[in-house]
Amino acid sequence: MTQIESIIDMLFNIYYYMIIFYILMSWLPNVRDNFIGELLSKLVEPYLAPFRKIIPPLFGTLDISPIIALIVLRFALGGLKSVLRYFIG
Repeated sequence: MTQIESIIDMLFNIYYYMIIFYILMSWLPNVRDNFIGELLSKLVEPYLAPFRKIIPPLFGTLDISPIIALIVLRFALGGLKSVLRYFIG
C-alpha cells in the first residue's frame, strides 16, 4: 500500500506544482506563449476552467479560483487515499 500511496503523492505533487507554476507565469508577460507555457496550459487549464466558471474574479481582476482548485485537489487526494486504505488495507 505504501508504494501506491507514494506514487499517488508524487503525481499529486507534480500536478500541484504545475498549477502553482502556471499561476506564477500569469504575472510575467508573454511567458505563456513559449512551449512550456502552452504545455502547462493544456494540462492545467481543463482542471481550472470549471472553477473559473463558478467563482468570478474579485474586484474584476483578482482570480482566486486557482486557490480553491488547489484546496479541492488536496481534499481529493485525502479522499482517494482513504478509499484506497479502506479497500486495499
